[in-house]
Amino acid sequence: MKQGCQAPSRHRANQTLEHDGTFGVPNNPARIGPYAVGDGQALLLIAGPCVIENQALTLSIADSVKQIVADLPVQFVFKASFDKANRTSIDAYRGPGLEEGLRILSAVKREIGVPVTTDFHESYQADAVGQVCDLLQIPAFLARQTDLLIAAARTGRAVHVKKGQFLAPGDMKHVIGKLAAAGCQDILLCERGTFFGYGRLVNDMKALLELRDLGVPVVFDATHSVQRPAGLGAATGGDREMVEPLARAATAIGVDGLFFETHPDPDSSPSDGPNMVPLDRFGGLLQRLLKIRAVIDTFK
Repeated sequence: MKQGCQAPSRHRANQTLEHDGTFGVPNNPARIGPYAVGDGQALLLIAGPCVIENQALTLSIADSVKQIVADLPVQFVFKASFDKANRTSIDAYRGPGLEEGLRILSAVKREIGVPVTTDFHESYQADAVGQVCDLLQIPAFLARQTDLLIAAARTGRAVHVKKGQFLAPGDMKHVIGKLAAAGCQDILLCERGTFFGYGRLVNDMKALLELRDLGVPVVFDATHSVQRPAGLGAATGGDREMVEPLARAATAIGVDGLFFETHPDPDSSPSDGPNMVPLDRFGGLLQRLLKIRAVIDTFK
């Protein structure tokens, strides 16, 4: 398996993507590994710890979530990051890196038997990530990065793009256009909050409807939406007690997927602990949300 050790590509600013001017209509439902996600499909659940700490803990969390959802009408994709490249402090733990992180995610896929996803930050990483992950995730801060989107699209995998905290929902049509121009038609968009001054995010639930109007499946990130950037000085804070109320609202609106970070002891996690759902509370949270979804499904 390639591990992305080739030199990073250096695209000149005047390089353009050649296409015939027609991009095609993105798939809805979108295909993610064995799943169909979107219109008329079971809820997509993307869940896991914020960052890979070690293989044993990663496998344990993945297996625990798999057991939690075993009898629930959800399609589970495991998520964990190999590199938190935008941590607040230079001293913060970032993760095991590309090669070791992908080795651990491969073990999750093989031993736990679930599709996996991770975020990446450099175009040259896309090929290696695409060889392991069923779904590639583009971080919110990088949602407009053309080369990153093109590299993701060219892997042939489904791509999940988090809306930048600085972007209007309608601006994500350009993200779809870039991905489609590079050949990707399995595209998901994610809402994760909008900057409200300094150090705070708010959720405009109208954004979920506006994103859906762009024609692709929509995911709501309930845990990053409660972040308080740099709220702990040299680290990001948050309020995990607000995760469920926001997830309830998004579920009632009718999103296609929900994204959560979960951990057996969030306060010991080296990244995003204040936002994460304790693993022993995750099953109850999902069951309550699915009751809301069942009611909403009767409206269709």
